[in-house]
Amino acid sequence: MTPQDFIKKWKPVALNERQTAQEHFIDLCRVFGHPTPAEADPSGESFSFEKGLIKTGGGGGFADVWKRGFFAWEYKKKKRDLHEALGQLVKYASALGNPPLHVVCDTVRFKIVTAWTNTIVKVYAFDLEDLAEPHNLAILHALFHNPDALKPNETRESLTNKAARKFQAISDRLQQRNPDREAVAHFVNQLVFCFFANSVKLLPEGVLRRLLDLCKRRPHRSGEYFSKLFAAMANAGGELDLTDIPHFNGGLFDGRAALELNDGEIEILFDAAGNRLDWSLIDPSIFGTLFERFLDPDKRAQIGAHYTDTKKIMLIVEPVIVRPLLAEWVLVKADIAAILQPFAAEPEGVRDFARKRTAAREKAAALRDAFIARLAKLRILDPACGSGNFLYLALQAVKDIEYQVITACELMDLGRPAFRVGPEILRGIEINPLAAELARMTIWIGDIQWGLQHGIFVRPEPILRDLQTIECRDALLTRSSPADGGNIAKLSPSPPAFERARRADERCVEAEWPEADFIIGNPPFLGGKKLRNGRPATFRTVNGTRKLVLPEMPGLGDEYVNELFRVYEGKVAAESDLVCYWFYKAWAAIQKGHASSAGLVSTNSIRGGANRQVLAPIAAKGGIFEAWSDE
Repeated sequence: MTPQDFIKKWKPVALNERQTAQEHFIDLCRVFGHPTPAEADPSGESFSFEKGLIKTGGGGGFADVWKRGFFAWEYKKKKRDLHEALGQLVKYASALGNPPLHVVCDTVRFKIVTAWTNTIVKVYAFDLEDLAEPHNLAILHALFHNPDALKPNETRESLTNKAARKFQAISDRLQQRNPDREAVAHFVNQLVFCFFANSVKLLPEGVLRRLLDLCKRRPHRSGEYFSKLFAAMANAGGELDLTDIPHFNGGLFDGRAALELNDGEIEILFDAAGNRLDWSLIDPSIFGTLFERFLDPDKRAQIGAHYTDTKKIMLIVEPVIVRPLLAEWVLVKADIAAILQPFAAEPEGVRDFARKRTAAREKAAALRDAFIARLAKLRILDPACGSGNFLYLALQAVKDIEYQVITACELMDLGRPAFRVGPEILRGIEINPLAAELARMTIWIGDIQWGLQHGIFVRPEPILRDLQTIECRDALLTRSSPADGGNIAKLSPSPPAFERARRADERCVEAEWPEADFIIGNPPFLGGKKLRNGRPATFRTVNGTRKLVLPEMPGLGDEYVNELFRVYEGKVAAESDLVCYWFYKAWAAIQKGHASSAGLVSTNSIRGGANRQVLAPIAAKGGIFEAWSDE
């Protein structure tokens, strides 16, 4: 069959999906010289029509056509919503081995969406009448014979880098006009989330574009326009220019007025909103790290220097969190299987079999629900969370386990409970307010992306879940009875603050960490001999508000180090690397029963000298169960 023959045959056909799907696909096989499913694979193990599966979200289903490692294909009746069909394929993907290409077709329209891991999404779309064009023929030929030819070249990492640099430019320009760095960072974070929300259609279609058009015409009112949008996003059931805006909340949209943008900054936003950047695909772990550096000029020289990539982070997340939870699940799954096994097939002559089977399923479902509840109530702490990379990946890992549990139980005919694991399981401590807010945004974006990628995202109300458990404070020292609530990040390590503390008989004490099941993270390294170097923290007044300027690394200043040594005397050897304090506190939490295990990144020098002393009691009790050198 030639492409022209195919077009001529199918152009007038108006039958429904079931009447057309298989014949339409077989004809395509003839056009592109590819065997049909029955010819290529009579067993249907790797290429078949009506591939049976259990859908994410519950119930059974069928992929209209499936070829392992190539594609999943869903047909619809002519002129039906192809976007809806793509949503079905997302739900099928995991059960089908995550094929790299998702294809939807209504016989006269073709849409192919790429689904390779860690690449941007690329969409190929054309109508039946254009099928014979060489470019479109090449696309379908690759679909059948060489799917890698359709793989996008750009990775999520390169796209994320472009996105971060767009907003770095805006941040730099705003900071030249606004001395309040925190206000600039907060506003730019709001802009970033708006672009993400626009890409994933959490904001109504066209709202952001219309707002940018207004800003372009009247730059002097740009702050007013964005303030209205942010206010609508903060309110329950907000409205902007006769358009309903969903309730976002979450602390990001907190009533603060937006900053005014000039012509150049608005132009950058227009460019960032263009088709070349799909904000739904940014990698939160990379974005948070880059953006933290971009927002804070003092850290410019550190860009990339302290970035811990996903593989390295998972060296900690996997043994500390994933491995023990999966070991628990193996036992629970075995118990569920044992309960259900006697009722796999209905024997003859057994009285009350249906009632007993129902009771068994209820008992098995209760075990499943108890394990999911355990996952939903976990507490994972990063006591030096930076822009949230460790917490983001930990949340993704636990959500993956929940997904695995629910899918396995669906296959055992236990139905589908609601997905429950969310950002509430995370705890964080971060002294830098810019990084703390970035951590929240990293986690929010990652949580929404996970739901969309697995075809289970439903808009909660509000959309952003509360993340006050990401605290902005010092993880090591606090005040014994301060008037401001004990947050040393507000009062010290400025020398005048310590003088006031001594006069009022208010001394620094060891900061408490929230209880957690697991402690993970990448605490700061600073050699013991460098602790005092550099200038101490100072205060500056911005718009009538007194703000702490944190000390630059290296060096914490004498006052802070004196208090650190006094508070931790006999616990951490003086002149130890700063990272040792996190190891001491993590082990102390485990000893008190406030955590079950911990995994932390360390400097290599922790193995020798004064640093080694913090590991001695841990090693003496066999507490180190996995370690890597020179990573």
